[in-house]
Amino acid sequence: MREILLAENSGFCFGVRQAIEKTEEQINLKKSGKIKGRIFTCGPLIHNRLVTDDLAERGVGIITSAGEAEPGDVVIVRSHGESKAFFEDAQSRGITVIDATCPFVRKIQLLAEEAHHDGRKIIIVGDREHPEVMGINGWCENSAVIVNSPEEAESVTGDNYFLVCQTTIKKELLDEITQVLSKNNVGFEARNTICSATNLRQTSCRKLAECCDAMVVIGGKDSSNTRKLYQIAKKVCKNAYFIEKNEDLPLHQVKKYNKIGVAAGASTPECVIKEVIATMSENITEVNEMNMMDLMDDIEKSLRLPRIGETVNGKVHQVTDKEIIVNMGCKKDGVIPKEEVTLEGDQKLTDLFKEGDEIQAKVIKTDDGDGVILLSKKKLEVNEHWNEIIEAYENKTTINVKVVKQVNGGVIAAYKEVTGFIPLSQLSDKYVENAEEFIGQELTVRIKKVDQKRGRAVFSHRDILEEEKKKKLDEIWDSLHVDDIVEGKVMRFTDYGAFVDLGGIDGLLHISEISWGKLKHPQEVLKIGDIVKVKILSMNREKGKISLGLKQTMPEPWSVIEENYQVGQVVSGKVVQIKEYGAFVELEPGLDGLVHISEVANKRVNDISEELTVGQTVEAKILDIDTERKRISLSIKQALPAEAEEAEEAPAEAEAEEAPTAEAEVEAEAAEEVQETEE
Repeated sequence: MREILLAENSGFCFGVRQAIEKTEEQINLKKSGKIKGRIFTCGPLIHNRLVTDDLAERGVGIITSAGEAEPGDVVIVRSHGESKAFFEDAQSRGITVIDATCPFVRKIQLLAEEAHHDGRKIIIVGDREHPEVMGINGWCENSAVIVNSPEEAESVTGDNYFLVCQTTIKKELLDEITQVLSKNNVGFEARNTICSATNLRQTSCRKLAECCDAMVVIGGKDSSNTRKLYQIAKKVCKNAYFIEKNEDLPLHQVKKYNKIGVAAGASTPECVIKEVIATMSENITEVNEMNMMDLMDDIEKSLRLPRIGETVNGKVHQVTDKEIIVNMGCKKDGVIPKEEVTLEGDQKLTDLFKEGDEIQAKVIKTDDGDGVILLSKKKLEVNEHWNEIIEAYENKTTINVKVVKQVNGGVIAAYKEVTGFIPLSQLSDKYVENAEEFIGQELTVRIKKVDQKRGRAVFSHRDILEEEKKKKLDEIWDSLHVDDIVEGKVMRFTDYGAFVDLGGIDGLLHISEISWGKLKHPQEVLKIGDIVKVKILSMNREKGKISLGLKQTMPEPWSVIEENYQVGQVVSGKVVQIKEYGAFVELEPGLDGLVHISEVANKRVNDISEELTVGQTVEAKILDIDTERKRISLSIKQALPAEAEEAEEAPAEAEAEEAPTAEAEVEAEAAEEVQETEE
């Protein structure tokens, strides 16, 4: 019986997958018109021509330096990373850089930069022509010693070295080089910076090659990690083949072998791996010298037994604390282990199921080693939950999730048995630096992205918050109308006014609309936190602007002048302005009266500033109120007590004789000043 086995940890690694996803995002932004410039990758995104050719057809070019791009262009830094100088050059040119450097590579760059800054010499173990190595060297001013073999390590002398290595090299090579350095008494500190995924990939490839008759290694010819997989496979399995795509598969050779292993490099798309395996499955006959009876028996079994991944229906035959036995009407019974059933709290299987219950489950193994079919209720539910997520995504509805774990760049949130990712930027409508406070919280989210095949879903809580905020704002806008008197809270000041919170929307209270009098600053009347009643003067919903008035909620002084003031009345006021011909006294905001120079004192006054000062509170008698011209004449001297009225007769008489003449001379000027004051 011929077998085709796929090595674990085959295909895209995290770094490559991240680079492709970020590139896809930029392509979509370009399609939507949000990006005007061109899109480039700095060097081939991955070492796989199928991928790079596809990206080229979709408008993604390749450059080798920032100087080849123009301001407004987008340049994606691939998982291999770039030098520090590249980022600085791109920034100075006005180029948008999307950094898709693999986290493992980025860590090496920072280690090299820090060690170089501390005055240490850098050793990089790896291929000096590999873009990853060149990028790392660029973070220590291209001063690193690069070695790629024990022979090259022999030439290294001295001490104070800091050693890092290319993520994709073999552990054996690193060990050989460090042994040479130690033997030659080179002083160094070594960091094993080989990517853990690389180690796993190489280990699984080796294990599979040891038990197979032939190995097919899939990946780009320029891919360093794929070449190393091929070398590993070739070392333990003499029948090893290195192919880039399905068309390169040597079917006439591999069909001779009974057990064929498949391994794939970190830059190999999943679709290529599946295509190669499918081609071999279709073209390599699995029946080898089997008699007809055996063949018929196998056919019968295949007809009667469900396949892995199939959804089956059955009846509960038996329930224990550990498992559910299911009769599916075929030769073998199905078993659902406890761990394959979703249980809440202290629930037991016997609480949920009983003999005779109809049950639906998913086949996860056709033979668990004991002759039974292994079933899962949980995995079936996961599919259902995925369907619910997809439905919510398509219908633009919401779901409720629970935040379970903090990860780099965001949190993992669970929807029943399905987990998704919420980026930090989508957790709140405010900046989130640390997501720890969200752990354990139930959040309502919208689905931003779904990829069931890859088991990925991206959620957004921020969208919900923004929708709620918009809804609230719409409700507030709908409730407000011009000329409404509303209550608000003074939030902040500017030189030109104050902003008042109307329950979620800020309105501007211009300084000219605060008081009937003149103000130099809003703080003369208001303070932060004041609750005020204001009138809506105008609204512009499109621009989100509301103009408010405070003085409009109070009577205009001249409209009630007759109710509050009468000729002959003694009033108190504040001197606000001094002129040669008299002084203006504010009785209340927006209401000033003129004290003519002749009415200041019971003596001749040549200079009013010798008698009065701005800001001084005085008492004065109302001589005249002209409502038509909005003018009030005041007298300070006539409001003085009787004893103060006694003065030398001659000067008083002289002043009295001159007063009409003086008053006549300034009448026009005073009238003008009064008008200006009112305005």
